[in-house]
Order: sequence, then C-alpha cells, then structure tokens
Amino acid sequence: MAKVQRLRRCAGRAVLCCVVLTVCGAAAAGQIRYSIPEEMQKGSFVGNIAQDLGLEAKALSERGVRLVSTGGTQYFTLNVKSGHLITAERLDREQLCGRAEKCVINCEIIAEDRMEVFITEVELTDVNDHAPSFQEGKLEFRISETTAVGTRYSLEEAQDPDVGINSIRDYQLSSNEHFSLDVQAGAAGDKYPELVLEKPLDREEQAAHDLILTATDGGDPVRSGTARIHVVVLDANDNAPVFSQTLYRVSVRENVPVGSALLTVNATDADEGLNAAVAYSLRKTKDKASETFQVDSRTGDIVTVGTLDYEEEAVYELEVQARDSGDLWARAKVLVTVLDVNDNAPQITVTSAVSSISEDSPPGTVVALLRAKDKDSGGNGEIMCSIPDHVPFRLQKSVDNYYSLVTARDLDREQVADYNVTVTARDRGAPPLWSATTIAVQVSDVNDNAPAFSQAAYSVWVSENNARGASVFCARAADADWGDNARVTYWLAEGELQGAPLSSWLSVQAESGAVHALRALDYEQVREIRFAVEARDGGSPPLRSSASVTLLVLDQNDNRPEILYPAAPRDGSTGVELAPRSAEPGYLVTKVVAVDADAGQNAWLSYELLKASEPGLFALGVHTGEIRTARALGDRDALKHRLVVGVRDNGQPPLSASVTLTVAVADSIPELLADLGSLAAPAAEAQASLTLYLVVAVAAVSCLFLAFLIVLLGLRLRRWRQAQLLGSAGGALAGVPVSHFAGIDGVRAFLHSYSQDVSLTAGSRKSQWSFGPPSSAGTLARPPAGQGKEPAPVGKDSKVCEADQAALQVSRRFCILLPLFTFWCFCLSDHC
Repeated sequence: MAKVQRLRRCAGRAVLCCVVLTVCGAAAAGQIRYSIPEEMQKGSFVGNIAQDLGLEAKALSERGVRLVSTGGTQYFTLNVKSGHLITAERLDREQLCGRAEKCVINCEIIAEDRMEVFITEVELTDVNDHAPSFQEGKLEFRISETTAVGTRYSLEEAQDPDVGINSIRDYQLSSNEHFSLDVQAGAAGDKYPELVLEKPLDREEQAAHDLILTATDGGDPVRSGTARIHVVVLDANDNAPVFSQTLYRVSVRENVPVGSALLTVNATDADEGLNAAVAYSLRKTKDKASETFQVDSRTGDIVTVGTLDYEEEAVYELEVQARDSGDLWARAKVLVTVLDVNDNAPQITVTSAVSSISEDSPPGTVVALLRAKDKDSGGNGEIMCSIPDHVPFRLQKSVDNYYSLVTARDLDREQVADYNVTVTARDRGAPPLWSATTIAVQVSDVNDNAPAFSQAAYSVWVSENNARGASVFCARAADADWGDNARVTYWLAEGELQGAPLSSWLSVQAESGAVHALRALDYEQVREIRFAVEARDGGSPPLRSSASVTLLVLDQNDNRPEILYPAAPRDGSTGVELAPRSAEPGYLVTKVVAVDADAGQNAWLSYELLKASEPGLFALGVHTGEIRTARALGDRDALKHRLVVGVRDNGQPPLSASVTLTVAVADSIPELLADLGSLAAPAAEAQASLTLYLVVAVAAVSCLFLAFLIVLLGLRLRRWRQAQLLGSAGGALAGVPVSHFAGIDGVRAFLHSYSQDVSLTAGSRKSQWSFGPPSSAGTLARPPAGQGKEPAPVGKDSKVCEADQAALQVSRRFCILLPLFTFWCFCLSDHC
C-alpha cells in the first residue's frame, strides 16, 4: 500500500512539472495554459499571471492588463494587486462541457499599453462527484421458455456525467443460476452490459426472476448505482426480429425544419401472426437525442422533433430497437451526422479603443483592437474583415482572430475632424453572412495652421478730423485650428510716423483686431499711414502672420481760403490799386490771388464781387480773380473806388474769405497823390463840422433831460401838497360824480383830452419840432335832473390840475422823441 502511495505522489509531481513547463512554453508563445479540478470554491487560485508573463504584480494596473472572457459568463477574475488568476464562481465540469473528454475554458488577457493579447486556456479536470444512475430504476424482460441458452439481452446503460476514470468502470449482477452478466466494450470505450441466459428457463418451475444490476465507476472513492431487473418467463416464441442492417448512417443539414423524416429502419420477424408484429423504439439516447429525434413505432420512420444545431452537436448516435409481441427484439445503430450551414453571422467585438488621436500621429498608430468570431465551421467560419477605402486607416491582423485598426496615412483635423470607421466582417459561406460595427475616431487638434488674413494688403479710407479713439478698421484673421490653437490675438507692428512711434497714432484691440485712431488725423499733415497688423494664435508654440494696411486720409472742407494778394494790412488800411483814366473796357486793374489748403473740390475757388462803391464799373473773373474795367472811365466818375471781393471754396458746407481793395483813378502816381491831397481837406472840414454838430446835439439833449427831471420833481412835490390840502378841506368835491375823476398818484383831477401834433423834419443839417394847440377843452358834464344842484366850477385848483396834466403829456412825448432824435444823429453820422 505504501508503495502504491509513493507511485501516486511521483506521478502527481511529474504531472505538475509538465503543467509548469506547458505554462512557461505557452507564455513565451503568447498562450498560457492551466489545469484545475472542477468544483473548486469561488476565489480559488488558478495561476500566477504576473509571474507567467514575466511582469511584476504592481505593473499590471500601470500597463492596463485586464481579463476578457470569450463567452457570455465571466468564470475567472484577475487580481491586479497580486497578479493571480482566481475563479469567479464554482465551476461544474459536467454543466460546462457535458461529456466531452477535455473541458477547456478560454479567456484573453490584454495588455493595453502595448496592445498585446495573451490567450489563456484553463482545463477543468474531472472529479468523481456523480454516482452512476439508471434512467429506469426497474427493468422488465419477457423471455420465452424456449429461448436458447446463450441468448443475450441488452441492458440499459448506467449514466455517469463524469468522464475518464471517474465514469462507468464495471457492471455486476446479483447471483442467479439462470443468468449471467457480460459487459461489452464499444469502439469509443463505452461499456454495454448484456444479460446472458446461462440455463434454460422453465416457466412451470419459476415464472419470474428478480435480479439486481449494479454499476460502479472508477473513482476514489468508488460510487455505484443499481437497477432492478424483473424477468417474466413466457411461452414459446422462438423467432426474434431481424434488422436489414446493423448500422444506419444518415447526414442532414442543420437547417432542416422540425418534423423532417431522416430515414426509415426496417426489421422483420420470421414468425407469423401476432408474434411477427414489430414495434420500433429508441433504445439508447444520449444527451439531447431524445429531445431531437423520434421513431414511429409502426413504420420505423425517424423524424426530427427539435431543431438541429451543428455548433451544439455535430453527431448523434441512436439505437433503434424492434420488439415483437413475444418480447423478442433486435437492435440497430443509427449514426446521424449534422452538416454545417452558414446560419451564424460573424460577430465583431471591440476590445480596446482610444477616444481620440492626435492629427500629427505617424502612420501605423494603433487606434482600436477588435476581435471577429464566427460560430460556423469550415468555410462558413472563415472571416474576412474590411473597412472603406476612403478612410485613412487600415486593418492589421493580429494573433488569432484579432485585428488592429491603425492609421494608414497622415491625418489633418482641419479637413476631417472625426471619422466613423465601419468595420465589416464577412464569412465565406454561400450565401455569405456579414455584420458590421462602427468605431468613432476623433482627431485632436495640433497647432499646425497659422492665422490667415483674407488679404495680404488692405486699403482703408478714413475722413480727417475723426474723433479720437474712433475705430477706423477691423483686421480679422481666421485660424483653421480648434480651441486655444484657433484663439487669435492682434497687435500693431513697430514703426514710426513723422518722428513719433506708430503706437502713439494707432492702437489695435487684441481680441477683436479693431484699429483705433488715437489722434485726430489732418489731411494737410498726413495723407496716408502705412502699418502692419500681426496675428498670433494661442497654440504652443504660437504661430503668427501679418497683413499690411494702408490708411488713406480723406480730405474735409476744414480750411478757409487764404488770400495771398492783396495781403491784409496790419494797420487796418486797405491796399490801393491804380487804374488810368484812359482804361478801356476789359482793362486788367489787378488780380486777387487766393489758395486753399484742402484738396479736390474742397480747394476749387470761386471769386465774387460782394460790394462796390460804384456798381457796374468793374467786373471780377469768377475763376481767375482778375478785376477788370467793365466800361470806360469818365470824368464824372469818382477818383477813389472801394471794392469788397469774396473768395469761396466748393466744399460742403462752403467756406469763404473776403478782402477790401481801393482802386484810384489816375494816370500817374504824382497825380494820384495830388488828387488825394485836394480831397483830404474838404473831407476833414466836413468831418470836423459834423463832429461839432454831434457834440452840440448831445449837449442839448442832456440839458433838456436834466430840466425835465427837475420840473417833474417840482410837480410831484406840488401835487403832494395839494393832496394834503384837499384832504383837510372835507367834502368840497363831494357833489362831483366819481366817473369824472381819474386817480393819478392819489390826486383827483378832471378828465381832459389833449391832442398834440408832433412833426419831425430831418434834413442833412437840421431838425424841426412843432407842437399844436389842444384839440378840445375840458368840460363838466351836467348832472341829470333830480339828482341835486349843479356843481360849482372848481376854480384855481382845477387850473393847476390841468397844468399838471399838460406837463405829464409833454413829458411822455419827450420820452418818446428823445430816442428818435438820438437815432437820427447816429444815422447822420454814418451817412457823413
């Protein structure tokens, strides 16, 4: 016993060494294999991935190592801290792989940093966790007593989900003198128990026999299952059915509809009557065969009752039994081969992809890693992946069915900012099936485009006398990049204008590119300004460009015409031009010369004769400014003429200037001086006499005004005194109606009407005043009858009041005439 245990330990060590060598060799080839027993607890250790890949455990998370399961269920997990591959759940080999001899679960390990894939295979070894069992716990046989010794009866096979040594190992039959057990081995290693008749039966001696069939497996510990066999002895029926062939083969496509007939088995019985009637049934069914096929008990037609799927089961092995009424039977095998049909489209799985890629990435940069898989086999499972030709990408096949999507040429975000790459997987079936998936690739920006102006040079017109700080131009540059790389700022290039920095004349707003004039421009000083505006983006490093701008100043009519000749004298006198007495019409007397600092139509000048002491004697050229005689000079013409000439430009609004000229008529300068001397004395005398008249008139007016103020003051004192006397007299005037009085400063007086005629005769040297008599005299109205006695005349006091009234009227007229007299004096002075 100890020797056997040592042999087992040595064998276990040898197996462990083989597993380690297999893992190391597979890791070097990009494939790792592990072997673990089934039914391990969740979280059990499978293998050290980090060690097998030659990595440190702490580098797994940094390199983006992760586990991708190829199926729908995650059976394993990767502990990135320890680098161990552990089970994610309790694994049942029989549930996952059925009766397959080798149960392998595949998963992929992907390293994100290098886009590498490592195929990992984990083999589940069988554990003897199932006992053999029979489908029917009780078997019944009807055997004729005439059955010959050595007749064999096929027994139901025990079912054990385990495989290998843990599957069915042996059958045993309880002790019986008439029957024995013979176990046959099939081509696939299956064991078929048969009941062998060892001794003839005698129904009269024993009508039934009960046996126990025990099935054991080869596990440790050994597990077993039993079934009861009940044998009924019948009377003679000595011919069993016989099949036309012992093995039937049929091939069928997996897409046949349910209910399709596959083949017909035929068995005949040499007996006659009821003993020749044969009934067919499926004797041996494995896995899903009983749910997929069915045999007609009367005709022997085998039909499908379920759908066939090549990917689930490719071969079915059936056993058809033909039994007669005497329980004699025969068996035949039916081998159903399922042919593959292209009924599964390829599936594309994107295992890893980048969200964006820089536009300066070199060709061959990996964008995404994807896997294509087809469940079909043969040509139906061969996959071809493709992408459109117009995209700058290509597919590069990696390990197994993995493909890498890489850049095929240089990218340009300004032309295409994002791509939707459609990957199509097509198999080689007839007709081919395909599927597609779309991978979104966004191209990130790189600062590879400098700002660009719409023009290399600009010409801008601006009127002079602009407001300080006003915008005169806006320079805009577009940048084809995105984000900060497209954020453009502007500034003014360095330069000088009239000895001053250009920045003192202009400024550029950094964000908008608006150019502002810091000074009021003057066309007469600066006709044009040449400068450059530079644009710079916000990239790193920044890119820049520039545009030249010519700022042309437009003229405005802001300058009056300037008269150069005759020059304006500083002492207030006017220039004298000489014209001979013998001058004919059109004789050029002089020429007025004027200029305008403006330009264009603002500098077009026109001349006009505004005033002449003798109209019609001289003519002025509108555009030349020449003063010529309009007619011949005569003896009656004055010796001196005064001309006022106006000069006006053509601007809007027009501006003008004027000059006064004196034209003297004489044949020579000495004659001119003599004539002017003879004219100067009378003029001086007239001027002196006029001045004397004015002084006398002003003095007289002042004396009259002073006398008037004195008289008015005396009258007011007198009225005040009389008012005091009237108040003390009592009711002397009580009988006079109130309507006959008018109150003037508290003094009552009778109403009188005065009519004064005033006439003013103005001559060149004198004025005449005349005052007429009153037009009517004052009367007292007679009172109506019955109202008392007639009032008595007022007497001296009434005369005093009438005198006051007359004085007041005279003072009023004097106040009116005094301004008129003063105005006449000034008019006389101006005329002289």
